[in-house]
Amino acid sequence: MSDKLSRRRYLAGTGAALTIGTLAGCSGGGDGSDGSDGSDGSGGGGSAVEDVPSEIDEYLSEARMYEGTIMDFTGQDEVTVEVGAGDVGFAFSPAAIRIDSSTTVVWQWTGNGGAHNVASVEGSESDFNSGDSVSEEGHTFEQSFDNTGIQLYQCTPHQANGMLGAIEVVEA
Repeated sequence: MSDKLSRRRYLAGTGAALTIGTLAGCSGGGDGSDGSDGSDGSGGGGSAVEDVPSEIDEYLSEARMYEGTIMDFTGQDEVTVEVGAGDVGFAFSPAAIRIDSSTTVVWQWTGNGGAHNVASVEGSESDFNSGDSVSEEGHTFEQSFDNTGIQLYQCTPHQANGMLGAIEVVEA
């Protein structure tokens, strides 16, 4: 029984340390002016809102860099999501976005965390897949979303590490 208790304490301590490290890494500035806010590259970033659909909130409960908010990019034609974000490169940033129908999402690889892909999961409103895993910085994959609804996706090689993302597509 002491082994189980030790493992639990170790896991709890590790989780707390990761949480503190993540929060410390997210506390710098916060105005998005460094370009890492997942903006569409045109200078107009989204804003974090708390009215996350429950399907997205549940799916992303174990996702890295998900903080219980969704970035609202409605009104933009194109939005960029980083692939390989975070300290170890096992995250999408932002993890959750809201867009209008007919918006194009561009996933852009950071070159961190090894080889990644972007693939929709069962239950997603649309079926999409970037193909084979890629590790090179600057690689992109684009997908336009015409159907409203919830789009859930993952990096297949790193989904167990919490590399999950979600998109809410709303009527324009």
